[in-house]
Amino acid sequence: MTTDHNKENLYIGIDLSSNALRGAVVSSRGEIIQDLRADTEQESAQDLLARIIEAVRSLRAEAADRVVAIGIGIPGLVNRATNRIEVMPNLADFSDLDLAGEVSRETGLPVVIDNNANAAAYAELQAGAARGRRDVFFVTLGAGIGAGLIINGQIYRGATGFAGEFGHVTIDPEGIECACGNIGCLETIASGPNIVRRTRERLYRDRTSSLSRLSMPRDREFTAEDIAHAARDGDEMAQLMMERTGMFLGIALAAVINLLNVEMIVLGGGVVEAGDLILKPTIKETRRRAFPPSFASCEIVIAELGPSAGMIGSALLARDQAG
Repeated sequence: MTTDHNKENLYIGIDLSSNALRGAVVSSRGEIIQDLRADTEQESAQDLLARIIEAVRSLRAEAADRVVAIGIGIPGLVNRATNRIEVMPNLADFSDLDLAGEVSRETGLPVVIDNNANAAAYAELQAGAARGRRDVFFVTLGAGIGAGLIINGQIYRGATGFAGEFGHVTIDPEGIECACGNIGCLETIASGPNIVRRTRERLYRDRTSSLSRLSMPRDREFTAEDIAHAARDGDEMAQLMMERTGMFLGIALAAVINLLNVEMIVLGGGVVEAGDLILKPTIKETRRRAFPPSFASCEIVIAELGPSAGMIGSALLARDQAG
């Protein structure tokens, strides 16, 4: 049976990352009707605003009268009291710009803005791996490490909206400096760029891996996704890197389980394309460190919605919060 989208309200979800904008028209059930992608590297705040407005207009072109709200997920901290972006380290500085207000003025639609890990968590809760759950911790492993916390079926944002900075939990107090200024954050080990950095360091000592050809100069740098794919294809060094990453991730997740007693942890982002090769060592280390009854009541799974989660979640937040 096909769904008739010609009568229902539709929502636009925009997902910003450090190098791309992804946008979609989404149904009230989280189905993507149409989508688009644009590069956003090294753009100013004004240029990025213009790019967002252009994307919204393009997406509205075929369903203008049925799009009723817009959601925007950003890789940074959103102050819930002011609905303004306070910190967005990997993109242009939006602290002096009212992103939600500007987009709303240009489009005539209500706009909801949130952290993109919160948006992805909400997508998995509403339409993905966490459907039917109430207490969920969602982690995204990509260029950075973000998290969204669902408590009693609702996103938990903390006192001012900044909760969920899981990537900046200290995991190695004698490690390297993080972009945030701290030493040894989980992000310095398990984020995509740092998996690449750690792999390069090993490749200097061992050239037998098939990954050594990935490290040679060519049209682009190799990525954590390349390492994940190599691991799935049987490369032993890539598998070792995924196993080590899973171990450190498991250390941090055990603390989350002990602290919050969530019923599910959902792992998303490009790094988890390694599948069981990262999931199994993560579960093994989490089991080793978490309280047994708390671990036993928590399922650890890979996200279902992949790179679409941020768009879908932003749209569904607009569905539920735009008044």
